[in-house]
Order: sequence, then structure tokens, then C-alpha cells
Amino acid sequence: MFVDLPLVELRAYLPQVEEPADFDEFWAQAIGEARSRDVNAQFRPMQTALRYAEVFDVTFAGHGGDPIKAWLLIPHDLGPEETVIVEYIGYGGGRGDPLDWLTWSGAGYPHLIMDSRGQGGAWRSADTNDPDDSGQPASPGFMTKGISDPKSYYFTRLFTDTVRAVDAVRQHPDLGGLRIATTGMSQGGGLALAAAHLAEGVVAVMPDVPFLAYPRRAAEITASLPYAELAQYCRVHHDEIEQVFRTVSYIDVVNHAKRAVVPALFSVGLLDDITPASTVFAAFNHYAGPKEIAVYPFSGHEGGGTTHMRRKLEFLAASLRN
Repeated sequence: MFVDLPLVELRAYLPQVEEPADFDEFWAQAIGEARSRDVNAQFRPMQTALRYAEVFDVTFAGHGGDPIKAWLLIPHDLGPEETVIVEYIGYGGGRGDPLDWLTWSGAGYPHLIMDSRGQGGAWRSADTNDPDDSGQPASPGFMTKGISDPKSYYFTRLFTDTVRAVDAVRQHPDLGGLRIATTGMSQGGGLALAAAHLAEGVVAVMPDVPFLAYPRRAAEITASLPYAELAQYCRVHHDEIEQVFRTVSYIDVVNHAKRAVVPALFSVGLLDDITPASTVFAAFNHYAGPKEIAVYPFSGHEGGGTTHMRRKLEFLAASLRN
């Protein structure tokens, strides 16, 4: 059983994580370059067995103009002041099938699910390539792809895609004026936090057991994947350790949380060995906006499951009333 710091210490845990001096400049340039191209969002209607919602196969231009896939589910009973949920996927998974994603649209929210470039070989299928992978030496997985430079780093591309997903959903003729909330679990939670900082017009964020928070601590205290990919790489590239964690500092969502101000609902499992609780609390305690955290004392990386989904629905409804 993996156990991190006691809860009383977690609530006060406010580590000083590495933050590069050009953090804001780096991301302004990366997002500016992406937005210099037309997002070119295309929405192809799909024939499905669903009767309550329209389903669209979405393609939009992400980092470098690369085509990124997504699903979009729009309930037939769509209110004029509804909120669009943009969801990001956990590590190793892809967008799968529209039938995998019924809860948000079933509750009346339009729902876009972004595919993760190059992923989808572990637990849910995907349809998006990563043509910009340089093929540099890396440990198995995605954590160290292109890690010698933040500009070539895999997660720089993925973070940029998250912003373009928000831009893309606004191109749908029925959704352009609606509010947007971001969410996701694990890697998806980290991406949701990044989008809350980097994308425009996000009104709420719901990161579940977020990955990519304080990666250096995670790599030092847990042997579980995916953080173990960092340790594995550093174990055989001793002279690159500081560069590895400098690169990772650009996508450390603690640094993004410091700059995000919309209402946030986090979740954490105190027995989580994949995203250790101290890393989640590092992001939560540094978060700049109004925030809540749902603590599940005997949960691991599964978090709060259906219990937490109910909490998210309640949180979102309350946040949008304020």
C-alpha cells in the first residue's frame, strides 16, 4: 500500500517547484504560433444508436497544424445558456467510441472529448497520430519523448492541442457563444488545468486526480508508471537530469495552477501511487482561483468514481449560478 503525507500536512503542503524564468513567454509564443493557423474545425455528423444527442466526428488543427480528432455530443434539448464540457483523456488512452462518453451529454451538457496525439495503445483506442515526434532516444511511453528541449517535448504539443480543442468547439454553429468548462482524469486532469490557464473563456475546471503536478517529487517517491518513466530515463542519462526536470517544469501543472483563476474542483485519493496525493495538493494549494478538493481517504487512482461524478455535476451547477 502506498501512503503519502498525512492529510493535515497535505492541506498545508506548498512546495516551491521549479519555474523557468521564461515560462509565460514560452507559452505565449507556443499558443500564438498555434493560433497563427486557422483551427479549421470540421464537424462530421455520425449515425449512432443514440436518440437524445447528435454525435459529430471532429477534426481540428492542433500544434503545428497537425490534425487532431475528437468526439462532440450535443443533446437535442440544448438550453440557450448551456455550458460546453471539454474533456481530456488519461495517459495511454484515446477517444474510443462515442458510447464511452454519455454522462455529460446525458445531463444536458454539450461534450467534446479530445483525442490524445499518439496515445490510445493502452486501454482505449485512438485515431490521432503524432507526426512531430522527432524519434530522439526516450524511455518507453510518452514522458521523455523530446525531453531534451521544451520546444520538442511531447507534452508541449499535447498542451497546445488542449487549447486548440477549446478554440475548435467554439466553431460549431450551435456552441460558439456558450461557456466552457474543462475536465479530465489523471493526465486529463492535468490537461484540464493547463487549459484553464492557457485557453480563453474557460469558466470552470474540474481536474480529477491530476497527473503532471510536481513531477520531480512524483518521480522520487513512487515507482509506478508513468512517473517511473522519468526515473528510468534519468537512471541511464545521468548528465541530463537537470535538463529533464527543467523541460518538465514548463508543463508542471503547479505552475499553470498558479495562473488559473476560474472556480476549480479537484479530487484526490490518499492511497494513490500513480499521482501521489502530495503532488495533487501541491497543485491545489497553489491554485490561484476559488477552489474545492474532494478527498477520498481509502481510494487510489480511481478517485471517487460515481460519487465524485455527482459532486462534479453539483459543483458545476452551483458555479454557473454564481
